[in-house]
Amino acid sequence: MNRLIPVVSALALIAGTASAEDIKVGVSPGEHAEIMEEVAKIAEPMGLNIDVVEFSDYVVPNQALADGDIEANSFQHQPYLDNQVKDRGFALVPVATTITTPMGVYSDSITDMEAFPEGGSMGIPNDPTNGGRALLVLQSLGLLKLAEGTGLVPTVLDIVENPKDMQFRELDAAQLPRSLADLDAALINTNYAIASGLNPKEDSIAMESADNPYVNIIVVREGDEEQPWVQPLIDAYHSPEIKAFIDEKYQGTVLTSW
Repeated sequence: MNRLIPVVSALALIAGTASAEDIKVGVSPGEHAEIMEEVAKIAEPMGLNIDVVEFSDYVVPNQALADGDIEANSFQHQPYLDNQVKDRGFALVPVATTITTPMGVYSDSITDMEAFPEGGSMGIPNDPTNGGRALLVLQSLGLLKLAEGTGLVPTVLDIVENPKDMQFRELDAAQLPRSLADLDAALINTNYAIASGLNPKEDSIAMESADNPYVNIIVVREGDEEQPWVQPLIDAYHSPEIKAFIDEKYQGTVLTSW
């Protein structure tokens, strides 16, 4: 998955026709992978061959991009990228927005949040931005209160009111769907929910508001913003065909940003 394939330069073939560009784009499972596969179909007639590389977690795609193993990735929102840049020193920049995927609350044992048991276990992602996002969702649902001034990255240490005495279990985001049997409920990112066979619209017992700062982005290495393949990648993603595909396939559980 982390093999290195260089970008193929655009070389003149005949009568002004240029060869195709070959790029690798890293994605996470679920809607990001599914959408990028469709983007690849739109991009091919535009002279851009996209090899979609699926990663099973949220850490490796940025490392792979920084290492030059892929040319771009499409799986994260701006707060997550900001945190990765700060913590790991990656020289990575966004070049376009893509979709918004509201985080949902899922449970194998309850059907609404009012039934959440006293002292019950709540699973949240263990990375700072998505863990903080989960806590903000719970606050918006009136299930806890966070200290003022925590911004987009609160932690469980910032909880000042927890009337149901929720016991938080911080797990890898990809593990949360498989851990539902051991939890009373969990906050799960849409891509991992879909990849695990959960339908966000039908199976979630609560959902993050669509009005949130977590719009996803296409990311490249700093300095690659003007590479000849960048604009065709954006144009293919922002095409009417991709918008129609997203609207039809996800029925409002994945929202476009353009």
